[in-house]
Amino acid sequence: MNPIQSFDTSVLNFIQNNMTCGVFDAVMPFISALGNSAFIWIVIGIVFLCLKKYKVFGINVLIALILCGLIGNLGLKPLFARVRPYDIYTDVVLLIPRPRDYSFPSGHTMSSFAAAAVMFRYNKRFGGLACLLASAIAFSRLYLYVHFPTDIIGGIVVGTGIGIAAVFLVETVGDKIGRSN
Repeated sequence: MNPIQSFDTSVLNFIQNNMTCGVFDAVMPFISALGNSAFIWIVIGIVFLCLKKYKVFGINVLIALILCGLIGNLGLKPLFARVRPYDIYTDVVLLIPRPRDYSFPSGHTMSSFAAAAVMFRYNKRFGGLACLLASAIAFSRLYLYVHFPTDIIGGIVVGTGIGIAAVFLVETVGDKIGRSN
């Protein structure tokens, strides 16, 4: 077993052997579901978009999520085509329906950290809370045995990068539009 596989397996086994309990078995599917199709982040982006004070904030979140879909789900997942942990370790009972796409990077984690990075840029308090929720969603994916730890790490890195890029893009375009008026 290579070092990455060994790391991934040892972390997942540690979680399965030491952290599972009835409370987490009930809570983790709910936390994970918040990230399904970036649902919670889309809602937050739309709410901010509707508030005059936070309109740019909302635009940035939604652009970051679109970029996550394009870069992560349509680009990186098929490129790496990584199988999920439950496909390798078939004795684990899943608490949620089997995801149908590839494992790397974690889409839930990627969109969560992209949104959190955008929020942190504009408001440290919102960003900090978003980072906590993003971390909970990321951990839930490990707990539920649908991602390897390196999928989560990849999702954090790619998502944060996309969030930063979305802010840069919107601020650069906004500056150019402002100068042309």
